Amino acid sequence: MMIRLALVAVISSFVAAQSASTTSLITYIFGDSLTEVGNNNYLQYSLARSDFPWYGIDFSGGQATGRFTNGRTIGDIISTKLGIPSPPPYLSLSRNDDAFLNGINYASGGAGILNETGLYFIQRLTFDDQINCFKKTKEVIRAKIGDRAANQHVSDAMYFIGLGSNDYVNNFLQPFMADGQQYTHDEFVELLTSTLDNQLTTLYKLGARKVIFHGLGPLGCIPSQRVKSKTGMCLKRVNEWVMEFNTRTTKLLEDLNKLLPGAKFAFADTYPAVLDLIDNPTRYGFKVANTSCCNVDTSVGGLCLPNSKMCKNRKDFVFWDAFHPSDSANQILADQLFSSLLASSSHSPAPAPKNNH
Repeated sequence: MMIRLALVAVISSFVAAQSASTTSLITYIFGDSLTEVGNNNYLQYSLARSDFPWYGIDFSGGQATGRFTNGRTIGDIISTKLGIPSPPPYLSLSRNDDAFLNGINYASGGAGILNETGLYFIQRLTFDDQINCFKKTKEVIRAKIGDRAANQHVSDAMYFIGLGSNDYVNNFLQPFMADGQQYTHDEFVELLTSTLDNQLTTLYKLGARKVIFHGLGPLGCIPSQRVKSKTGMCLKRVNEWVMEFNTRTTKLLEDLNKLLPGAKFAFADTYPAVLDLIDNPTRYGFKVANTSCCNVDTSVGGLCLPNSKMCKNRKDFVFWDAFHPSDSANQILADQLFSSLLASSSHSPAPAPKNNH
């Protein structure tokens, strides 16, 4: 109940910001390849990149941008619904760029909560790195508008965080990574949530107040995991682990809301919506949910390489490659997420009007 009230409070702020003519909505996005918009393009040695065909084939202009899908991310679609531009990648900005005042995307393919996650991608912005980038962002904002205004700016902003998938897919579930050998899952999820506790507290100290943390989807059902099943079915144990992570993270956010004055940290549970989309694809206009549109080799990464063969109708597939939803699936999931957030908001009291003296 506490976490739902926090979600209501966060979304009420959204609605208030949208309706206030003097207020522009600022969003900061932290995440992995599900929300990246091109940061890894600027990391010369990163192996977690998608700045090549056939990524972006259904994006505006038809060119690869560094998004790990054939079109838009969920973040792109949510931004459009909010009537704001999708925030640019942090690494694309010059030091004095005015774009620092309008929201930034720090997400990086291969990133995790843990610094060792995705180590074999050589370069990526871990969550700690992304938080450090936000710290530098605040310094730029302070230099532009002054200390007091900068503090207000980051306090009023919205923060979207979506991390944890790689901590499983590109860490715990990989037999050659130490964490999977070193920890039981109970120990691993404790490590994840205790690390996340420190990271969210750091963000709070930097001024973040209104935070939405996107929970993990059913990772046991993504194509890269299904190929490990002899029958091609979802991996039940992986999904159980994911649900445990979601439960523990929800509790963590509730605890932080009690501990940190003014914190409105909310958990967005996307697991049921994604699972229903995978289990019942035809209900949403899809035909295939157990494999990807792009014929990928999961033994060498599972990305859609330029020499990969594509499906004939991309709108038929829930998944674009072995890990990432297609543009059409992202549209469905963004619609559902946005509707659930607005439904939460509509059940809350209307926010008090601002005094503009």
